[in-house]
Amino acid sequence: MIYDLAQANPLFGNPLKTRDDLSKAVIDLFKPLLPYFSEGGARVRLSATGAIFDRAAADLEGFARPLWGIVPLVAGGGTFPFWDLYRRGLANGTDPSHPEYWGDVADRNQRLVELAAICFALAMVPEHIWEPLAPKDKDKIAAYLISGREHEFVDNNWKFFRVLIDLGLERVGVHFDRSKTTAYLDELEAFDIGNGWYRDGPVRRVDHYIPFAMHFYGLIYSVLAKGDEARKTRLRERARTFSSDIRHWFGPDGAALAFGRSQTYRFAAGGFWGALAFSGVEALPWSEIKGYYMRHIRWWSDKPIADRDGVLSIGYGYPNLLMSESYNSAGSPYWALKFFLPLALPDDHPFWIAEEAPAPEFPLPIPLKEPGMVAMHTPGNVVILSSGQQHDKMRGANEKYSKFVYSTRYAFNIEADDRQFAAASFDGMLGLSDDDVHFRMRETLDEALIADDRLYSRWRPWSDVVVETWLLPVNPWHIRVHRITTPRALKTAEGGFAIERADFNVDRAEHSEGRAVWHGRSDISAIIDLSPGAQRAGLAMSPIANTNLIHAKTLLPQLRGDIPAGTTVLATAAMALPVGDDAEAALHAPPPCPEIDEFEQFFRMKGSPIPAFALEL
Repeated sequence: MIYDLAQANPLFGNPLKTRDDLSKAVIDLFKPLLPYFSEGGARVRLSATGAIFDRAAADLEGFARPLWGIVPLVAGGGTFPFWDLYRRGLANGTDPSHPEYWGDVADRNQRLVELAAICFALAMVPEHIWEPLAPKDKDKIAAYLISGREHEFVDNNWKFFRVLIDLGLERVGVHFDRSKTTAYLDELEAFDIGNGWYRDGPVRRVDHYIPFAMHFYGLIYSVLAKGDEARKTRLRERARTFSSDIRHWFGPDGAALAFGRSQTYRFAAGGFWGALAFSGVEALPWSEIKGYYMRHIRWWSDKPIADRDGVLSIGYGYPNLLMSESYNSAGSPYWALKFFLPLALPDDHPFWIAEEAPAPEFPLPIPLKEPGMVAMHTPGNVVILSSGQQHDKMRGANEKYSKFVYSTRYAFNIEADDRQFAAASFDGMLGLSDDDVHFRMRETLDEALIADDRLYSRWRPWSDVVVETWLLPVNPWHIRVHRITTPRALKTAEGGFAIERADFNVDRAEHSEGRAVWHGRSDISAIIDLSPGAQRAGLAMSPIANTNLIHAKTLLPQLRGDIPAGTTVLATAAMALPVGDDAEAALHAPPPCPEIDEFEQFFRMKGSPIPAFALEL
């Protein structure tokens, strides 16, 4: 029998249908960590990989992050037999004289993030993690937590960490200056950009930190905080409004949209639905909320997301450091346990009683104005056209934020080598090169507009090259039109969707002038040149291994060609669908090329700035 790589996944084989199934999942996810707890219980060291912060902070991550699942489990009546380990570790980690001391806290320090999980435990289950402690240990722990909350936090979702620390301190009777809590709450609310969307700080991007951080913590606050009723009402109402948009970031199979940073947190993406339940916000019918929630965790259960010992890996659909962030330590993936928040609710809560309902059908494109996106539901997938996001300070920022299109079914690729233009995939993206070696893509924007279900951006791959891009959904296809003005000749490459590659080269390729198609084992991906001038060459290529988030080996259709100095218009149609009649029909009915003049007139009449981008930095 051949070893199934998904077998090490602690969720593997769990039907994940009931509350009891999820309770079992928490324990199954935690147990592989036990051999890696230090003798004093304060450190959990999982691998030799490093992060931008010191090893002690990484060890603290491994200790603290599982609490996001353990605490709701126990608060809802479940059993966790290792509280003595956590109490010992908490006492030793906060003791400056102990060899397992976590280290002093400083401004904008990673320890501040992990203290929030510890204080969530103090707020929810003090009888297990606080009350049995000796008075001298309580004093040390309180001093450490007070020291943490007095420091400055990063100007983004981190400000909620002081709020959570304070909720824990308040629950166990430790006094502090609440004025700082109120100041941070006011500043967090100032990130609101309308319709339930926030920015994650003074930045031109919105990503999964909005549902699994800004809303997640805000809804916890709305349950655990004393008083402050007006703010709690605002937080709940924003979440209620937001749910109608964020459901379009989840595919019919439960997959979340792979978009933005921190994808290694995996099923934390479904935490928003659990937070609605925890806070009693029936933003959609409970059966629909439960459907989004449960389908999401089941999607992860057959993915090889753990190492052979069952420890969650850095990666997404499989272990993959290429897509990780500089702040991802080996303990970072355990943020995923935020998913289990509804376990704090009793089994007779309406959320648990409700029968799962399938997601509604959306035959028409859905504009998502605040993030600058248009959602298009296709069989087995949600396709998201995107203009208005950028992040210029992290590895893979182009791929994580600035592609033209993202997908719940096909995720996206990270380029492995920025000095191999010929080998680059450019899935959902246009790549440009002036030396046939190095290349540029859309990264930062000069302008970003939305008009109904159409998007526009103006961007500069070099200071003297201007590209204007229009995006249009034509279900199941989407159209991209680029007007490129350049003082020198450029080489171009543009990619469709990456689909899984089978072994033994059984996949079938088509490529010719102006067209490339991959017929994979489970999916078909196509790209067609609609350009009004000379057509580009079609290329059916196989990207470098381990560049896609879901599949280690992929297939990708591309268009490649040269453009001269001056102004050139390129137009592209791309689509991918599961193998079947829908895919075959779509292949034989590509959309026609639209007129730029019509695009421009439409945007003059209806175009408006994208709120996520419309920020003076």
